[in-house]
Amino acid sequence: MLSLAFLLMMQAAGAQEVTQPAAAASAAPAREQARSVVMTRYGIVAASQTLAAAAGAKVLEAGGNAVDAAIAANAVLGLVEPTGNGIGGDLFAIVYEAKSGKVYGLNSSGWAPSGLTPEFLEAKGYKKMPALGIHAVTVPGAVAGWDALHRKFGRMKWAQLFTPAATYAEEGFPLTELIAGAKGWGAVSILKKNPRAQEVYWPGGVAPKAGDIFKNPLLAKSLRLIADQGRDAFYKGAIAQAILAASREEGGTFTAADLEEFEPEWVEPVSTTYRGWTVYELPPNGQGIAALEMLNIMERFPLNEWGHNSAKTLHAMIEAKKLAYADMLRYVGDPRFSQIPVAEMASKELAEKRARLIDDRKAACKVVPAELKELAGAPGADTIYMAAVDAEGNIVSLIQSNYQGFGSGVVPPGTGFMLQNRGALFTLERNHANTLAPRKRPLHTIIPAFMQKDDVRIGFGIMGGWNQSQAHAQFVSNVVDHGFNVQWALEAARFTKETFEGCDVQVDRRIPAAVVQELTRLGHKVRVVGPFSGTMGGGQAVMVNGTGVKFGGSDPRKDGAAVPQSPGFWGGR
Repeated sequence: MLSLAFLLMMQAAGAQEVTQPAAAASAAPAREQARSVVMTRYGIVAASQTLAAAAGAKVLEAGGNAVDAAIAANAVLGLVEPTGNGIGGDLFAIVYEAKSGKVYGLNSSGWAPSGLTPEFLEAKGYKKMPALGIHAVTVPGAVAGWDALHRKFGRMKWAQLFTPAATYAEEGFPLTELIAGAKGWGAVSILKKNPRAQEVYWPGGVAPKAGDIFKNPLLAKSLRLIADQGRDAFYKGAIAQAILAASREEGGTFTAADLEEFEPEWVEPVSTTYRGWTVYELPPNGQGIAALEMLNIMERFPLNEWGHNSAKTLHAMIEAKKLAYADMLRYVGDPRFSQIPVAEMASKELAEKRARLIDDRKAACKVVPAELKELAGAPGADTIYMAAVDAEGNIVSLIQSNYQGFGSGVVPPGTGFMLQNRGALFTLERNHANTLAPRKRPLHTIIPAFMQKDDVRIGFGIMGGWNQSQAHAQFVSNVVDHGFNVQWALEAARFTKETFEGCDVQVDRRIPAAVVQELTRLGHKVRVVGPFSGTMGGGQAVMVNGTGVKFGGSDPRKDGAAVPQSPGFWGGR
């Protein structure tokens, strides 16, 4: 009997004649992918912008490992895709260490300043958390996250990792199409009346267009400081002083201690099994638990038998999404402040109960959370996701975000970046798991993921606000239920439901009209969006399968690519 790892390898290579065992997914539909899987015996960096992916691949060629490559690529992404991430944002990562087989999790999401409370905001007239401005800002965790990753796993010297980003910032680079497009750089209204932001992102007061050369010398200066002085430059040094100055200007409550005392947290990933595969997400304060609950519910239905993106399959998955997200929204917050029922939410027992609520004859337009033992927000959003694998088989699954667009609108003077607005996801409602509190982390949308079975290891993620958990579940199903390779699993038509109430759902235009009609008959309020629409998010994936070959995929919904490492023709290996 052929192993599932061998089958995946053959599918990735485009093999047509493979006899699949009964335990594997049934024959996938005819290939419908625009790009082929990237394959090499060395490493791969898959990112949402090609210059960033190439920079990571060059780090691998120079002797760095997957963690070094991920940091270098992420630093470039903060420059070339500031609409989604940057050193003013937060970071989460899953690291698979090949030599030990261990999976590590890193939560580098920042906390609220010590003076920010519901009472403080209400005294200023706020009825809910502001979406913009200094009161939406939590401590940025990206630089501290890079530092934690590098200290634990890095191989190259820290300062070397920032050379590509700083060089591009000084010399300039051409803006890519989707990032600079009508819904990207030029559409962000917070830049229009923000002189300091315009100085950085709209030089001359005009939004740059695709193909224009963009420079950010102020960010280059910040990156050089971080390269030379390490994380202290950001949390104690000149950059910290600029953040505090911006806070004072805006009437914020940040103190030097809020920055100096922040530390990322190494966490144990949470997991479930899905038809024999183990799928890992990070525990709360992120939404990854919803992906696991959704998969557990989906496992109750024969999706393989029903077929990829059939009406029955999509109906079951959409309904599973509603149930899992209702639980996530009620119970998830910062576990340092309240007990989160993680084990119960990820259990097969809960999934069985929730699956019984799915009516195969009609859509549910209102679902309520399960009654769990411990009671634990506000329901966005621009993000980047990237993955890296090195020649040794180490994998980094990394996600980083400003939350909405460029972030809060607050640009610390002289730094070349904008602070995130992650605090907007707190709620002012009392006695909730996600109630705003000093030094508390908000509910987070951004989640990296990882899955494994036998010799196969896949680092993957799909960015895009509340789209993420449901997109993760669809990716896993594409691989497990339908036998797709990692590129096809990313490209495939999918659905998304960004709201938490109602029967609305968006589907890719590539889903057949007859399926859309049947979903409508079941009561779903379907909106068909263009193929490869950005509303579905964009993902990346890397895979190893025990053969020594590495595989990479990159979603055409973004400007990026999966870039392979060369075998060191110029001295690096």
